Amino acid sequence: MSDILHTTIIGAGLAGCEAALWLAGQGVHVTLYEQKPAHFSPAHKNAGFAELICSNSLKAERLDSASGLLKEEMRRMGSSLLPAAEAVRVAAGGALAVDRDAFSARVTALVEAQPNITVRREKAAAIDESEPVLVASGPLTEGALAAEIARLTGDSRLHFYDAVAPIVTAESLDYGKVFAASRYGRGEADYLNCPFNKAEYEAFHAALVGAERAPLHDFDQDAKAAPDPDAVGKKADAVTVYEGCMPIEIMAARGADTMRYGPLRPVGLVDPRTGHRPWANVQLRAENKERTLYNIVGFQTNLKWGEQKRVFSMIPGLEHAEFVRYGVMHRNTFLDAPRLLTGGLYLKEHPNVFFAGQITGFEGYMESAASGLLAARSLYARLTGRPYTPPPPDTMCGALMQYLTAENKHFQPMGANMGILPPLADRPRDKRLRYMAQAERAVASFQTWVDAQNDAV
Repeated sequence: MSDILHTTIIGAGLAGCEAALWLAGQGVHVTLYEQKPAHFSPAHKNAGFAELICSNSLKAERLDSASGLLKEEMRRMGSSLLPAAEAVRVAAGGALAVDRDAFSARVTALVEAQPNITVRREKAAAIDESEPVLVASGPLTEGALAAEIARLTGDSRLHFYDAVAPIVTAESLDYGKVFAASRYGRGEADYLNCPFNKAEYEAFHAALVGAERAPLHDFDQDAKAAPDPDAVGKKADAVTVYEGCMPIEIMAARGADTMRYGPLRPVGLVDPRTGHRPWANVQLRAENKERTLYNIVGFQTNLKWGEQKRVFSMIPGLEHAEFVRYGVMHRNTFLDAPRLLTGGLYLKEHPNVFFAGQITGFEGYMESAASGLLAARSLYARLTGRPYTPPPPDTMCGALMQYLTAENKHFQPMGANMGILPPLADRPRDKRLRYMAQAERAVASFQTWVDAQNDAV
């Protein structure tokens, strides 16, 4: 039997390249499939690897920021892409921004120069489970590979469209206005409620109807989408209405009372401040079991992010809300991770099939790359017969993994944010000091984890 370790990686985006370079550095022979330039997705234009599409910003570098903390943890895992990014950075204040073409060229050169990586410029249409394989094919996975993933996971567990409502932190809510209750007092008070009076609602409705929408890309147009009857006469990039996930701004445009008979219905609720039923009511649903994050129920939207902040802050109790994620509506293939994935980023029912990148529910460029490193370490442990445990939940990588794998009936992708970290025992009131304390705790905890993993290797 050969002592040579081998694996296959599908996709040379940030996750796939990060994983391939790390595994190759451990002596693993990697076959890396990349469909470009033989076939381009609707979003990709560059034949190089690790192509950045929507932005050249890799976000903040400060340690007391979620993105900065994530980068520090990646450095401690041995990231190859961070040094590549730093070598081609462009001025962007406190953020790490890069020349996109130069970044892709540099990562491509790193991968192609690694003797333990064999690049195959072709589509991978099948997943061979005879040895560990890592799928990092990205959020626009399509065709035969998407069908293969659907076969392994079940069609109902693979999402092809992402319609997401905004998420806010629990600590930023005004609990003098927000109250916990279920309609008609049935069951436990599972929701937080934001009650409108008539004047507040009318002002909110007017602002929502007049808010500016984000343009859609061609690849965001879905064949199952129905035309928006309210878009007649509007510019061509007006959002389309998808069955079961109508944007809140489209609903508002259909009449002043449409939302009040939909997601903002006030029935079965009493505002404790007035003793009466609200004129309208927004409900917030816990996004994680720790209840540190809340989803604005029914508020899937295609508004620009700045408009979301402006308009949704008019909701009573959300005047000073901290948004850790804004609503989006775009094509996005991703797994129902809580039902499918283990903490080692492999399928529960197919343990030789590993996943990394945005297809797992990690959202963002650096998050995608970080998941590649985590999956690579887990896969290497499988190849070598050694134990693997995910990072502890008081680290950014560990908190993201916990979010991905914890039970969640309403799972949606998540990026790095301080709201998913567990609270401090001694909590500073100043937010910046609190974030720095959480970051310092995370770095110490993460280094302990890295040391333990390295000792196992």
